[in-house]
Amino acid sequence: MASAVSFFRSTLLPAAIIVLFGLALFAVSARIWLPGDMAAPAPIG
Repeated sequence: MASAVSFFRSTLLPAAIIVLFGLALFAVSARIWLPGDMAAPAPIG
């Protein structure tokens, strides 16, 4: 069972962190290609 934990820590966890970082970077940079009215904050009221 310890080998499964070490495999998770050495392989799956760094891969999951890199994938999550890539998704966050894509979500932030996708605002560049949005139209201006969609990239603006939502109006209040």
